[in-house]
Amino acid sequence: MEKILVKLGCRAYEILIEKGLVAGAGPFGAAVRVAAIAEGARIAFVSDENVWAAGGAAFFEALARAGAGVFPVIIKPGEASKNLGGLGRLADAFAEFGLTRGGLVCAMGGGVVGDLAGFAAATWMRGVCYAQIPTSLLAMVDSSVGGKTAVDIPAGKNLVGAFHQPSLVLVDPGLLATLPTREFRSGMAEVIKYGAALRMGLFERLEKTDCAAGASSPGFDGIIADCIGIKAAIVEEDELDKGRRALLNFGHTFGHAIEAKYGFAKYTHGEAVAIGMRIAARYGEAVGITEPGTAARLCALLDAWGLTAEEGADGLIELIGKDKKAKGNAVGLILLTRIGEAAIFRTPLADVEAGLAGLAAAGQRRRTESAAESAGTPEAAAPMDSAR
Repeated sequence: MEKILVKLGCRAYEILIEKGLVAGAGPFGAAVRVAAIAEGARIAFVSDENVWAAGGAAFFEALARAGAGVFPVIIKPGEASKNLGGLGRLADAFAEFGLTRGGLVCAMGGGVVGDLAGFAAATWMRGVCYAQIPTSLLAMVDSSVGGKTAVDIPAGKNLVGAFHQPSLVLVDPGLLATLPTREFRSGMAEVIKYGAALRMGLFERLEKTDCAAGASSPGFDGIIADCIGIKAAIVEEDELDKGRRALLNFGHTFGHAIEAKYGFAKYTHGEAVAIGMRIAARYGEAVGITEPGTAARLCALLDAWGLTAEEGADGLIELIGKDKKAKGNAVGLILLTRIGEAAIFRTPLADVEAGLAGLAAAGQRRRTESAAESAGTPEAAAPMDSAR
């Protein structure tokens, strides 16, 4: 078992990483660890219908055998549950089953379950403890660590939330064996993000990893642990996201806008982040911040891991203006300087809009030239518009 301690003083907690910890031979021991946090008080076990059927019910039974007074709160899977209505339903369940201030919320699921249950824990009786048992790759490497909890509203993603650190995180890479391909690829967007923005060695390692083997690739458990370690170190340095932690949002400003544009229905969070990273890398190159060739290399890695979706940037600027990182008429864009290095650039929204318009024009020219080449018709290439 690998243990990573997130050192936050009185809010410090352990992240335990071991294959079989939850789904294999060790679920009772893991359940005992969770039950110990509640110290005899009731535990609200929050999961979704898919996770409940695939192993959540078994872990719930392990909690009961560990002596916990546990009750289930099962939600429908998907982003549509992560809203104020979903938060209200959890609060009603907590009230019905008598969750007290000394009780515990145990979230077993992907990012939606963790974000929603974590925010419910943050707000129930002004804050109760909660444990995270992430079952998706995205939740393992990103959303289960760091205490960001939130729900979506029509105006944007995660606009209503709170910082509320978990008391324990249990990561079992063995759970990925049954994860749908689309969800695994969604998580890979966050893995690639760590390498692209913060760790060149991780990026290079991903370029050499057997993409077809997915989570079964040799050393993939170590990749998960590396990502968690990077996240934990940054959270220790900047718990409330006022400085360096913002670098973890590479691709997210554009990605969140894309999610909101389609009502959180067309793309998973990771798919939208992957598209956002493409846009951010191309934007960075266009304005002279990002080393030339970086976007092509990043897009090649995204393609290799099956994150091939592309989207235009039209209609995004109004949504970007509502991003949490927007202040006044400017937004903090996370842009790469090169692979493995990123920085925060406070950028006027008018300049972002002009830059996105330049990218859109360049993209249209690329498509026209590609169509002309396919038809065998030579066409002169025009220079790319520079973005302010």
